[in-house]
Amino acid sequence: MAERSWSFSKAFRNIFSGPELITDETWDDLETALITADFGPDVTDSILDALRADVERHRVTEVAEMRRMLRDAIEERLAAYDPTLRLSERPAVILVVGVNGVGKTTTIGKFAKYLTAFDKRVLVGAADTFRAAAVEQLATWADRAGVDIVKPQQAGQDPASVAFQTVQRAIDADYEIAIIDTAGRLQTKGGLMDELGKVRRVIEKQAPVSEVLLVLDATTGQNGLAQAEAFIQHAGVTGLVLTKLDGSAKGGFVLSVQEKTGLPVKLIGQGEGIGDLTGFTPHVFAQQLIG
Repeated sequence: MAERSWSFSKAFRNIFSGPELITDETWDDLETALITADFGPDVTDSILDALRADVERHRVTEVAEMRRMLRDAIEERLAAYDPTLRLSERPAVILVVGVNGVGKTTTIGKFAKYLTAFDKRVLVGAADTFRAAAVEQLATWADRAGVDIVKPQQAGQDPASVAFQTVQRAIDADYEIAIIDTAGRLQTKGGLMDELGKVRRVIEKQAPVSEVLLVLDATTGQNGLAQAEAFIQHAGVTGLVLTKLDGSAKGGFVLSVQEKTGLPVKLIGQGEGIGDLTGFTPHVFAQQLIG
């Protein structure tokens, strides 16, 4: 993960740069900071309850020690979910899903670039055929990432056929990884989940699907999660990608979304550049989040 300052906010930092001893005000300020950082009320309450119990059990009085305990507690909860990408199959086929507007297409370009840094041969497939702009946007990002792309042969081509062609080419040309873009919504009468199910069935006639990654916009927080519930329920999602996690204000959403969905965060996007998508490491994230 790129070196960045992940401390919550000025208010949060003030907790640890103020009085050396823990006071009632310390606890109030910490609760405010956790809520502000989008941990959500339930996760905030459980973190505070556990931290209070630990502070009392170990008779901790110093804010610096409380800070270490908080960091360790958050890391432990983050690490309860395995962020490892499953890429052992050849080709490893990855479906990328999510509502339109979350940065799904740009995420695929960044993900492809991330994988090429590990000397992986990557092919992307533009199966969001209902939006011509999505195909062209993905082609632009594929070019930036230096990877090949399979595009629809005609406008409005059946997404499942594009997915089939992508996987077939990956097999024939020995690509290690195939990343397939999918629609965030349809302009047809067919249900979106039915369409995704069809794409998956067609792919699985050729190769197993290694990952189904759901892209979420961290800045929309709980609202974005609510919008994506159908994907979680019906699309066989195996992991999450959080985009627009540039600032500290939404850092808590990483833990909140894992515990709400039971799904691991596998990738995080921290900016607009091609190199701004990275793997998720709980230890590093907790360290940068809390300091």
